[in-house]
Amino acid sequence: MALFFAMLKTGRLILRAAVQTDLMDLYAIFSDPRAMRYWSTPPHPNPERTQQNLDRLIASAKDRLTYFVIEMDGRAIGTAGMHKDDEIGFLLHPDYWRQGIVTEAMNAIIPHLFETTDVARLTADADPHNAASVGILKSLGFTETGRAEKTFCIDGEWSDSVYFAKSRP
Repeated sequence: MALFFAMLKTGRLILRAAVQTDLMDLYAIFSDPRAMRYWSTPPHPNPERTQQNLDRLIASAKDRLTYFVIEMDGRAIGTAGMHKDDEIGFLLHPDYWRQGIVTEAMNAIIPHLFETTDVARLTADADPHNAASVGILKSLGFTETGRAEKTFCIDGEWSDSVYFAKSRP
């Protein structure tokens, strides 16, 4: 098994593989109800729950890095990339919202994904009420491909989905 490592840098960010020392920074994100409002799971109740995610992030980077930790000023402030099949996603600590960070990260990650994978297109699933994520996806060149009702039930509350795709250039 060949190991594949990648680190991407932008003007403000380091996009890298997850490491164990990211646990508490990631827990600060995954436990925040604001950050998790439109996520597919409820906020994490404890660091042990976040450790499960971190273990998967670390393991998934062993062959090829497609899902990155977003690091800024020495802190893990979010995650972004392709997390399954051809689907991308991103999550950012609310203290860093509305600063163009996800757009900056994804503008580096998307070309990397097309260069290092054979996916024909990238897809995304967002809650249609999440105007920020929908706007980011559109600004990145994703186009809407469909909608569905009641796709996620988190703590008894149903969410809908709007689906997006971006073809390989």
